[in-house]
Amino acid sequence: MSVSPNALPPQERKCSLSHLAPLEAVLFDIDGTICDSDPLHFYAFQEMLQQIGFNGGVPITEEFYIKTVSGQHNDDIARSLFPDWDHKKGMEFLDEKEAMYRRIAPGKLPAVDGLHKLCKWIEDRGVKRAAVTNAPRANAELMISILGLTDFFQAVVVGSECDRAKPFPDPYLKALKDLGVSSNHTFVFEDSASGIKAGVAAGMPVIGLTTRNPEQMLMDAGATFLIKNYEDSTLWKNLEELVETSTAKV
Repeated sequence: MSVSPNALPPQERKCSLSHLAPLEAVLFDIDGTICDSDPLHFYAFQEMLQQIGFNGGVPITEEFYIKTVSGQHNDDIARSLFPDWDHKKGMEFLDEKEAMYRRIAPGKLPAVDGLHKLCKWIEDRGVKRAAVTNAPRANAELMISILGLTDFFQAVVVGSECDRAKPFPDPYLKALKDLGVSSNHTFVFEDSASGIKAGVAAGMPVIGLTTRNPEQMLMDAGATFLIKNYEDSTLWKNLEELVETSTAKV
């Protein structure tokens, strides 16, 4: 006798998405989740921090970047990097860094493998979708445009435009409200610990992408399961099960 996924205890449901049937929406982070943008951000930070003599002029390491910068909101990054600076001065530095990123991004932002295949799967089933990011809106709109997804996303939620950015749940809760969907029928794609914590706090399962950040860090943040990219067989197995469960409920 088969058992309904909703009847399974939480520890057995953790690695499954079938309990979300019928699926209403999919929410995506942007940086590192739909495109591999971290190398460009890392380069921009490394160059600009060296120019101001940060860390005695010694270039920051990728490990430092992952721990201090990746997935964080610029307000928090400014406080972490420049605890002795006036906050306005720190934010001006971050604004200049973002402008540098936008200058170098065109032509250098590869989509995560399988992204457009997944987007077609979502569109074909009439599932709603939104991008939810801690990046400035100018960055978010540029990346979405470069990837040819301007018409795909029905909403773009920016952390700085919410009361609180990730790792708080506010941006994801706003996305649910904007799309008019339930957290019980929605899941999230994220690549950072901060983003995963935000999605989990908003009551949704989060699939973690191992684009750049350590796998254990993502699991510790609460990821339901991890995938390398959107071609990953684990993802498609879960999507097939979700469709089958939805069909069985009709």
